[in-house]
Amino acid sequence: MLDLTTISIADYLCQKNIDFVERNNELITWCIFNDCDRSSKNIKYGHLYFSASTGQYDCKKCGNKGNMMTLAKFLGDDNIMNNLTTTPVKQSDDIKILIKKCNSNIPVEIRKYLNDRILDDNIINDYMLGYGEFYGKKWITIPIKDEEGKYVYLKLRRDPNDKDTTDTPKYLFYPKKQNAVLFNYDSIIKSLDREHIFICEGEFDCILLNSKGIPAVTSTTGASSFKEEWIDNIKDYSKIYICFDNDPAGKKGADDLIKKIEKKILKTETAIYQINLPEKGNIKDVTDYFVSNAGTIDKFISELPTHVCGRKPININQFKEITPEEIKYILGLTIKRDCENKLTTFLCMLSAYTEDSQFNISFNAPSSTGKSYIPLEVKKLFPKNDVMVLGGCSPSAFFHETGTYDKARNAIVVDLERKIIIFTDQPDPKLLEKMRPLLSHDEKELNAKITDKTQKFGTKTKNIFVRGFPAVIFCSAGLKIDEQECTRFILLSPESNQEKIKSAISEKVKKEADKASYENYLNSNPDRESLKDRIETIKNENIKDINIENKDKIENVFLKGKTFLKPRHQRDIGRFISLIKCLTLLNLWFRKREGDIIFSTDKDIERAIELWDFLSESQDYNLPPYVLNIYKEIILPCFKEKNEDEIEVDKIGLSRNDIIKKYKNIYGRTVQDWKLRQEILPMLEASGLIRQEQDKKDKRKMLVFPTEQ
Repeated sequence: MLDLTTISIADYLCQKNIDFVERNNELITWCIFNDCDRSSKNIKYGHLYFSASTGQYDCKKCGNKGNMMTLAKFLGDDNIMNNLTTTPVKQSDDIKILIKKCNSNIPVEIRKYLNDRILDDNIINDYMLGYGEFYGKKWITIPIKDEEGKYVYLKLRRDPNDKDTTDTPKYLFYPKKQNAVLFNYDSIIKSLDREHIFICEGEFDCILLNSKGIPAVTSTTGASSFKEEWIDNIKDYSKIYICFDNDPAGKKGADDLIKKIEKKILKTETAIYQINLPEKGNIKDVTDYFVSNAGTIDKFISELPTHVCGRKPININQFKEITPEEIKYILGLTIKRDCENKLTTFLCMLSAYTEDSQFNISFNAPSSTGKSYIPLEVKKLFPKNDVMVLGGCSPSAFFHETGTYDKARNAIVVDLERKIIIFTDQPDPKLLEKMRPLLSHDEKELNAKITDKTQKFGTKTKNIFVRGFPAVIFCSAGLKIDEQECTRFILLSPESNQEKIKSAISEKVKKEADKASYENYLNSNPDRESLKDRIETIKNENIKDINIENKDKIENVFLKGKTFLKPRHQRDIGRFISLIKCLTLLNLWFRKREGDIIFSTDKDIERAIELWDFLSESQDYNLPPYVLNIYKEIILPCFKEKNEDEIEVDKIGLSRNDIIKKYKNIYGRTVQDWKLRQEILPMLEASGLIRQEQDKKDKRKMLVFPTEQ
C-alpha cells in the first residue's frame, strides 16, 4: 500500500524512474500527461513543476494541475493510504498568521513545561514556539525557516500530557510531507564568526544551547538526516562538536555524521569533537543534562568533548617564552632578510586577536620587491578562516562579499571582529574613504551607506553596519599616499638590496624545483608548527585587555629626541602601545593574569622599543622607507659628490637625470622619470627633506636641494 503521509514527492518520482531537477524548492521534469515537451527533450528543463514540500504540480504548458493523490492514480497506484485531514498551508503570509496564533495560544501548563526545560518566555517568543490542534491532536509547534530565513512549515511535538502514544508519533510536520531543513541556519551559518559550532539532535536542544551562547544547529528530521551539503557550510569552523542523544539511534547518527564530516575536512584546519553525555542520572539528551544540573556550560564545553578526528587539540605545555628573534628565525624559513618587516607584519596579524589594539600596515614599494609576498607568507601561520585576501575592490563588492543581510535592521552587516584583511593591490579609493573610521577605530560598529545600480529602479542606497576592528594590510606599487590614509598605517617597504634579491632567488628555486618536498620541509619543522599552534591557542584564550603598568617609561621613550610634535604622533603612540601589547600577548602564559586581562612587563616594553626604533624614522617623515632610503642613499650622497669642491653659498642642485643615474648605480636598475617627478620628489618635499628650485641657467629644469645635509 502506498502511504502518501510518509513519502515525499521526490522519493515517489524516483520510485517511478521519473528524472527531475530541483531548483528553488521545486522539482522540474518533462510533462508526463501530454506531449507538451516532445520537442523539448534536448533542453535542460521541461514544463512540469512540482512543489517539493506539498507535492502539488502544475504543467506550465498544458495547464494540468493536481496533487500526489491524483498523480498516483494517473500512474496506476490505486491502493493509496492518505490520512491527511487538513489542507496544506500556503507558503506565504498564511503560515506567519498561523505561527502567531499558535504562539499566543500557549496554555499555562505547556508554558510551564517549556520553562522547566530551561526555555524561558523570552526564548519562547524569540523562536515563536506555540501550541495548536492539528490532525485531531494537540501539539507544541516549532516554526521552521528555510535557508533564506522564511517560514516554510511547522514541526509538531506531541503534547507531553497526551498519554495516547500508540497512534500518535512524537513528531510530525504541518503540512505532513516535508524535506529536512537545517534549523537555526539564518542566525548561525551566515555568521562570520567561525570559531566553533555544535550540531545537536532536536530543536529544543538547539534552542537551549543557543540561549546559553553556544552556537548550534540541528536537522529537522532526526539524527540520521544531516545532509552532506550542509557540511560545506560548516567545514570552515575551527571546531565542530557533535552532541546527539544518549540512545542507540543518537550514537549511530553521531558515528555516521562524524564519518561524513571527516571526508569533507581532510585538508582543513577543523577539529571534530563528540560530546559524551554522562551515562548516570538518566540523561538522555542535552536538555536533560542542564535540567538535571549535571554540569555547567564550562564543563559541557571543556570536560565532555572527546576529539574524534580532524585537527588534534593543542597542548599548551609545549609553549615556552618566545622572543622576537625566534619569531624572525621561524619566519625566515620562507621570507629571507626583511627581519623587522616580517616581524611587524606578524605582530599586525596577531593584533587581530586583541580587543581594540589592532593596527594597520601599508607596504609601499616598486613592483616585484616582495610587498605582497611577506604578508601572504606570514598569513599561512594563521587560521585560514580569519584571513581575507582581496585584490582591487570597490565598496559595493567588498561589503556584499563579506557581509550578510540582516532582515530586522534592513541592512548588510559586515562582521570583521578578529579578522585579518590583506589587500594585495591598491583598492578603490572610495573603499579607503569608507574604511577610514574603521582604520582609526572611531567606533566598534560603524554605519556606512553605499549605492547599487538596479535594473528596475536605477540607483538604490543600502545601509551597511561594519562591526569590529580588523587588522588591515595594504600592498601597493603606488608611492603617493593620501595623508588621511598615511596617518592610519605603519608604513613599510621590503628590502631591495642585492643580498635580499639573491636570497629570494635561491628560495624560489628551492620551492619551485620540488614543491612537495618543500611543503614537507616546512610542515615538518617543529618550531613552525608550534608557532601555528601558539597562534590558534592565543586566539582561543579570548584575552579582553592587556594592561601596561609602567606608563612613564612608554611616554619617555616615545618623546625622546622629538623637538617638535606632529599631529600624527597622536596615532603613532597608539601603534607603539599596540606593539607592546602584541608582544605581551605572544607570551600570555608567562605574564601576570587576572581573568581575561594580562599585564605587560618591562621586557615587553624593551622589545617594542627595539622594533619601534627601526620603524619610527619613516613614520615621523610620513614616508614609506623606500622613499626615505632614496633620500638617504641616493640624493644626499649624490649632492655631496656634486658639491665636493663648491663653497657653501654656491651649492649646485641635482637634476632628475643626476638622481636617475645615481639610482641605477646603487640599485642596479632604473627609476621611471614620471614616478620620480610625480611621486617621490613631491613626497620628499612635503616631508621637508628637500626643496625644488628652477635652474637659473635653464628655467625649464627643476633642481633638487636637500634641506638636511
